[in-house]
Amino acid sequence: MTQVRAASPDDAGEIVRLRALMHHSMGSDGIAEQEWRDAAARMLRRELAEPEPRIMVFVVDAGDAALAACATGTIQQRLPAPGNPSGLVGYVSNVCTDVPYRRRGHARACMLALMDWFAGRGVDRLDLRASAEAEPMYTALGFTRTTDPSMRMRLTTGTARR
Repeated sequence: MTQVRAASPDDAGEIVRLRALMHHSMGSDGIAEQEWRDAAARMLRRELAEPEPRIMVFVVDAGDAALAACATGTIQQRLPAPGNPSGLVGYVSNVCTDVPYRRRGHARACMLALMDWFAGRGVDRLDLRASAEAEPMYTALGFTRTTDPSMRMRLTTGTARR
């Protein structure tokens, strides 16, 4: 049986390593850049040290201070709306299993712990973006495709568009 635990600030470096592995598998550019890695590790160390963190990571140990898998969740407070009167939304990201540990149920175990964490905080809506490879696991956990169109824009620092 997979043993899952809540991450500690000391796990930040390994969580960032797994995050880079996830981004690499999706073909992302810039995964070797130290700037984002340092910023992510600082944020994780700070957030995971909080008594009531806004970000939670559940992990599976691989031994020798290495992690086999992780799943990250963030609670976002949005305006209440029909179908979400609390306005709380959980966002799942950074679900990754290191290559030698795949197909053992580690990601699923981390996800179940994360879903319990969200539920214990009154979050009843979870969002995520799934790779084609991971979609069957999320579907089996109860996630469904939405009809909401997703759009994105990158702002240049200090520049507003009119």
